[in-house]
Amino acid sequence: MRPPFRPTARQLNWLLIVGFSSVGYALYLRYFAIENSTVGLACQAGLPTWLCFTRTVVTALFTHAAFGWVALAAAALNFVRPSIVLFSIALAATGFGIVLYNIALSALAAGLLVLSLARPAPTTE
Repeated sequence: MRPPFRPTARQLNWLLIVGFSSVGYALYLRYFAIENSTVGLACQAGLPTWLCFTRTVVTALFTHAAFGWVALAAAALNFVRPSIVLFSIALAATGFGIVLYNIALSALAAGLLVLSLARPAPTTE
């Protein structure tokens, strides 16, 4: 019987950095760029800054549930064949999706990420 997929200590540190960074940046975007009325009015008036560009792109992405779908796809692929790269992508997209209004799909992806830790690790040849 193969052992379950478990990240090593180094991989776990990487996952902590990815998770906290994605949730932190998503919180920054949500509360300082998207929901801030001063920034919203300035961006709608045509202010050409990186914050306004980022606000426009992120708003378009969460309107179409892109963060949730990316998180769900990466988590499903990680469930089928566990790897640290897919886990990182799914974790980052899940963090963004939960903070930026794509809660249902991102929560399902988070559940798949937890279940993927019980899957057997891929064999190395």
